[in-house]
Amino acid sequence: MSAASEIAFLEVHPVLRIFDEAKAREFYLDWLGFKPDWEHRFAPGMPLYMQVSRAGLALHLSMHHGDGTPGSVVFLRMKGVRALHAELTARPYPNLRPGLEAQPWGLELTLLDPFGNGLRLCEAPQEG
Repeated sequence: MSAASEIAFLEVHPVLRIFDEAKAREFYLDWLGFKPDWEHRFAPGMPLYMQVSRAGLALHLSMHHGDGTPGSVVFLRMKGVRALHAELTARPYPNLRPGLEAQPWGLELTLLDPFGNGLRLCEAPQEG
C-alpha cells in the first residue's frame, strides 16, 4: 500500500469568527435551525468556541482573536436548497431576506451572518 492511499480527509469544519454570542445564537440557532453540539471556554467570562450542526454540516463559531477572518465565504454543496429557502423565508430574520440565484454551477442561496461571514449554499444542477 502506498503512502498516498493511506491519506484520507474525513471531515471539514470551517471556523467562522463571531463577536457577539447572542447575535450568533439568534442567527445560527434560532433562524438557520442549527443545534449546538458543544461549547468551550477556558474559564468563565472567556471567549466562546462552539460547534453547531444541521443535516450533516458542522460549523465552528469562535470569539477568539485570530480564529477566522470576518468577511470569509464558505461554499457548501447541498441538496434541498429550495426547501431551505422556503423554511427561512417563512421564519423572517430582520436583517436578511435571501433569494435564490441560478448560476451555471447550480442554484445558490447566499447568506451573510451578522459578522460579515458568507455562507454560499449551492445545489448542483439536475443531471438529465
